[in-house]
Parts: sequence; C-alpha cells; structure tokens
Amino acid sequence: MDNSTKTSAVIDAGRFRRALSDTPKLTGTSFKHEHLAAILSDGLNEAFFEVHAENYMGAGGPPHRMLASIRENYLVSIHGVCMSIGGPGALDDVHLARFRDVVSRYQPALVSEHLAWSSHGGSFFNDLLPLPYTRQTLDKVCSHIDQVQEAIKRPILLENPSTYVAFASSTMSETGFLRAVAQRTGCALLLDINNVFVSANNHGFSASAYLAEFPLERVGEIHLAGHSEQEDDENELLLIDSHDRAVSDPVWKLYADVVSKIGPVPTLIEWDSKLPDWPVLREEAQMARRVMERSAMPISREINHAF
Repeated sequence: MDNSTKTSAVIDAGRFRRALSDTPKLTGTSFKHEHLAAILSDGLNEAFFEVHAENYMGAGGPPHRMLASIRENYLVSIHGVCMSIGGPGALDDVHLARFRDVVSRYQPALVSEHLAWSSHGGSFFNDLLPLPYTRQTLDKVCSHIDQVQEAIKRPILLENPSTYVAFASSTMSETGFLRAVAQRTGCALLLDINNVFVSANNHGFSASAYLAEFPLERVGEIHLAGHSEQEDDENELLLIDSHDRAVSDPVWKLYADVVSKIGPVPTLIEWDSKLPDWPVLREEAQMARRVMERSAMPISREINHAF
C-alpha cells in the first residue's frame, strides 16, 4: 500500500475514530441472534457488538435483518476469521471482495483479522493456525495486510493468536513480529488478553512479561474471553481458547494491568458457544467497564492517529 492509499484509509475512518474517542470506555459483546430481543429491550450504554464477517457475506436474509436492527442503535465491529493473512499463498480474491462488501454495508467502528492462516489450495479450515515468525513471513503478512487495507480503504486491527505449537524456525518474537507489522503497514493491533494467557501457559512463558514487550501504544481494541482446560499427551495442563465460559480471574487481572498503563480501550467479551442468557453476557461487559473505571486514566497514545 503506498502512502496515498494509507492516507485515504485514515481519512475514511475519521468519523469512527471520533466516535471511539468520545466513548473511550466502550464495551461490548459478540452478537448472537439468540440475544437480539433481550439486547433491544435491555441493552448496554456506550456499547458495541462484534460479528464475524463470514456470517454476513450473503446478500440478505434474517442475519442481515437482525444485524441491521443492532446497527440502528449501536456501533458494530467486523471481525474476520478466514482471510488467512498469515498464509503463504495469495489471498482469496472472492473472499476479500465479500469482506469488503460487508465492511461497506455496515460501516463498522472497528475492522479486525487474525495473525494466522486458515486456507490452502482453495480449501478453508475451521482453525486459526500458527505461523513461523521470520522475515519471509513478515513480508508476506505485510503484503496481505496492505491488500486488505487497500480493498476496504481503512486500517484494520491485527489480533495476536492463541497457539498450541511453536516453530523452531522462528527468528523473531511474536511481540517483535507484531510491532514490525504495525510499523510497516500502518495497521493497529487487537490485543486478545485471553490468547496471551492461553499461549503463556501452553508454551511456559510469563503472560506479564509478554505484555511488557507488546506494542501497547498500537492497541485499538481488546478482546477478553473464557478458556477451557485439558491435558496434553504428557498429562500437562493445556488451555484451549474455547470462548464458552466467563473470563477467568487471572485474565481480568492482566486486563486491569494493561488498562492501568494505556487507559480506556474499546473492550469486547467474546462468547461463541455454550451461550448463557443475555444478562450473564451483559454483566461480563459491565465488568470490563468497571475494571476500566477503577484502573485507567485517559492517556494520549499513538493509536489515536491510526484510525
């Protein structure tokens, strides 16, 4: 992406930057159609709702009608899960065009994707798979992000992954890789704190040390979610980023530490399966706001200029 394209992306996103700066304590949840009636009757103040782009790539029907009703009253966030930004092959042009159309249709406050790959040879997988952190991979990821941002004419946020294996061929740390991507492409970062906690447990490193090295000045959104516990083949604890339960106490603590450093950031509760009744999910979002109010002071950050 050349400088003129990056500039136009920032300009096109300007009104959403203003909306977010007016509501720094914005909190939200994943939008599930089961909760529509409850949300419309008992929603959230200063809230947004996130949807997966791939669920809205059709032309019409009930999903669009429901999301349109949410969009009348709330900001929305479009979260892609199948772009395969970290994949070695070219991006799927049809998928990218559909993604662009969803963004154009709903004019979301935030647009995000994953540092992962999920397709190969025209087949899409139901996984967000890890990648080696090398200079060659960095070049490919940056090229893909440039392509996405050029297509949608605005910056995206790139999410740190939860991982279960690591590559011996990596020559960069994950935090260093993300910093380099943000610097080269002008994208922002989506910090998923549960992903950090899951990966730290699975690979045996400190979540706090990881966050100390993370480019927090580039964070434009935070995700919080629940995780499940299993045992690996050696009977060691294995955490799974399952999005099927409440946020754990250690993740809340990490979140409080982050917002105490960088101030309020739009924060989303991800809950994708074993859905609770709406009041439970609503309370999780309210909890995030209370943590921000207790822990954070507004701080001017570089990310304010990225949207």
